[in-house]
Amino acid sequence: MEIDRLRTIIAYSDKNREDIHSMVKRFCSFAGIEYESDLLNVLQIVRSSFKKRGYLVFEMPFADDEIGALCYKGDGMGYVVLNTSLPRVNVNFAIAHEIYHVFFGSDELVSKVEFADDHYYEHEEEYAANLFAGMLLMPEVSFRRMFSKFKEDSDGNRAEIIIRLMSYYQVPYMAVLIRSLELGMIARSEVREETFNIERDHINEKLKDLWLDESIMEPSRKDDYAHIETVVSTVGKEFVEDEYINKRTVNKALKNMRELYLKIKGT
Repeated sequence: MEIDRLRTIIAYSDKNREDIHSMVKRFCSFAGIEYESDLLNVLQIVRSSFKKRGYLVFEMPFADDEIGALCYKGDGMGYVVLNTSLPRVNVNFAIAHEIYHVFFGSDELVSKVEFADDHYYEHEEEYAANLFAGMLLMPEVSFRRMFSKFKEDSDGNRAEIIIRLMSYYQVPYMAVLIRSLELGMIARSEVREETFNIERDHINEKLKDLWLDESIMEPSRKDDYAHIETVVSTVGKEFVEDEYINKRTVNKALKNMRELYLKIKGT
């Protein structure tokens, strides 16, 4: 990511922080979780909340390793599909990113994995979704406390502090850096290229050296499609029996699902 792009992101955060902060609080209230608490398993929390909003969430590996998630809402049920071809930290961030789109977004967008590479969507709703995700996954009180602890453990080495934090919160390196800048834990004037342009291999090496979980940088490649097809078939059968829809409609939906699945997976 270029330094000018990073400055643009921080400027957006400065301007819109209070509005997004309010949205995070509203989501936490809806989900029945304590505001400012650490989310140890964001997918577990989100799945039931999405269901209440008419969305099913499932995981599958995509052929495209730049897309973090797909969010689609049809006339009936909506779907949030998470790309398990990506490292766990990116999937976690993509989940939180999609919360914004489902609960507060105005458009149906393909959500790109932010912070996975140098690309970043120049679209206000994507900036907002990323700011929301950072606030939700790295609550301010907790983040300040853990930053101070890991700063002491790392003898002030910024890159090492960020890597410890990304392991703790299970989010991408760049997401942690941006959160650190937003909260003034790292002075904006002190950010150097070696801090924000860090290679993935270096992160992996540091995780190993620090006795941290290296698996957060690996894709799970989990595939929920068979399960989601079973769910849709079961519900569809019940709807046919109750005469809400006909069997042809169910079969067409299943056919469309399979075609989309094969297209996304690239097989």
